[in-house]
Amino acid sequence: MSRKLIKTGTYSAMHLVVAVTVAYVLTRDWHIALGVGIIEPMVQTVAYSVHEALWGKVKDAPRDGRTNSGGTAPAAA
Repeated sequence: MSRKLIKTGTYSAMHLVVAVTVAYVLTRDWHIALGVGIIEPMVQTVAYSVHEALWGKVKDAPRDGRTNSGGTAPAAA
């Protein structure tokens, strides 16, 4: 199993516990808390995975759109 998949799974489990706890504190109803706690982390886990994929592409892109073929840092604007 890949490290990224394990990281996503453990994050999802932690998020489930937090979401159910917060929903229960706000509603004092276990049915609502479990409903929110199950649905919200599933949506959040997908959003997190998309965010990680996009961030992986963005972090390698030049900040100002210029390429740097000379091997040195671009001059400050």
